[in-house]
Amino acid sequence: MAQRPPIFLSYAFRPFFLLSALAAILLAGGWIAGLTGLSVLPRGVNPLEWHAHEMLVGFAMATVAGFTLTAVATWTGRAPVRGAALLGLVAAWLLGRLAMWQAGQLPAPMIALLDTLFPAGLLVFFGWEVVAARNRRNYKVVALIAALALANLIFHSGQPRLGTVLMVHTLVVLVALIGGRIVPNFTANWMRGQGMSDLPVNRPLVDGIALALTLSFGVASAAGVSGEITASIALAAAVAHALRVMQWRGLQTIRNPLLFALHVAYWWLPIGYVLAGLASLGLLLAPATALHALTMGAIGGMAFAMITRVPLGHTGRALHASRLTVIAYLLFSAAVLVRLVGSLAVDAYNILLVISVACWCLAFTLFVAEYWPVLSQPRADDA
Repeated sequence: MAQRPPIFLSYAFRPFFLLSALAAILLAGGWIAGLTGLSVLPRGVNPLEWHAHEMLVGFAMATVAGFTLTAVATWTGRAPVRGAALLGLVAAWLLGRLAMWQAGQLPAPMIALLDTLFPAGLLVFFGWEVVAARNRRNYKVVALIAALALANLIFHSGQPRLGTVLMVHTLVVLVALIGGRIVPNFTANWMRGQGMSDLPVNRPLVDGIALALTLSFGVASAAGVSGEITASIALAAAVAHALRVMQWRGLQTIRNPLLFALHVAYWWLPIGYVLAGLASLGLLLAPATALHALTMGAIGGMAFAMITRVPLGHTGRALHASRLTVIAYLLFSAAVLVRLVGSLAVDAYNILLVISVACWCLAFTLFVAEYWPVLSQPRADDA
């Protein structure tokens, strides 16, 4: 009889959701400490490039790993990735973070190799499960994870801007794709349980247009296209995503914070694309405002909503947000809003940046405090 793996390595969400939260705290906190002179940032890489890379690979992709490697067992009916294989992927993630912190101390090819292990390993593990099960519906997800791994290679090939832009917009496409599945599905299931009949709907034409425009804007951004063409794509994407999410009955879920957080996260897509369109037309003084609406708001918001919901369902616990979790949601939203305002308020930029990071770090600290028992202990319904 095969020995059962340790609880912490039984499902990918357990280690990777914890790692993503710790990364969110340490990377954001380290970034602001470096900017304010309280600590030293890696000297062998542009600080802004390091910050962007680590928030994308260290934080966001860790969440992607935890979610996809957990969900793929449900999608395919196969056993989850766990035990030694999962431990190896965790080790690869840790090696990548240590390598990036040692930029300037280690040879660049070694840093690139060590940092490539995690995205490549995620692609291999997830891709194998999907292909082995002939789960064609999720070939798109495999392609997006492959694009993330490739973008990371491009980052290390001497094109950090291109690699970063590709990673950002690939993650945005992933949010749009996965969010378009789970948000209306979770909402419909809950509404049925509440006896409601006016359920969320998905319109394939709107979904397809929204995804196509999201991809198109990412390609245009990577190619350095600006002006009216990019603005038109961005504003059209904003309309498509707004039409999409408006069909999902988000206001009906306000009494269920775990669900409402998913809707709020998705709303950052149309908001972000409106801001991106204005920036492309020169009507937004700080283009970083649009960038952070998409990264902190949409990518970060969806990540935070998922790490607070998935562990409950997969450990036999009630899908109920505690008071501490609700406070964490409010802090997270404050972090995003203050960061966007800070991009526009030049005179108050530094203090608003510090406040935003403080709210961000506190939100994830509350998550770790609340969810550590959930992530590390057996299922609540285990005998």
